[in-house]
Amino acid sequence: QVQLVESGGGLAQAGGSRRLSCAASGRSFSSYAMGWFRQAPGKEREFVATINRSGGSTYYGDSVKGRFTISRDNAKNTVYLQMNSLKPEDTAVYYCAASARYGYTRPADFGSWGQGTQVTVSS
Repeated sequence: QVQLVESGGGLAQAGGSRRLSCAASGRSFSSYAMGWFRQAPGKEREFVATINRSGGSTYYGDSVKGRFTISRDNAKNTVYLQMNSLKPEDTAVYYCAASARYGYTRPADFGSWGQGTQVTVSS
């Protein structure tokens, strides 16, 4: 198991940017593919992005493609989500998660989760 702690949430203006971080501890961070999900009130948890163990491959949900960028620094045991051109509909609690394999987009395929960080985008 790997323990995950998100940070960087807060209030942003529409059209603005925000960077989320997720710090990992426990078993080797570089052995996990990582993902970001989000959940708005009354909605299901939504896939945002995932990155493979080395950081060389990434995949995004359609709603954030071209605006968000996932990256990782294995030396710092941290995964990031750079969010640009934010929209009010990006308002949600954002979660990072770890998976044994790359390519998954379902929450059930990620075994470790952080506690989440709230992002609110005002119009």
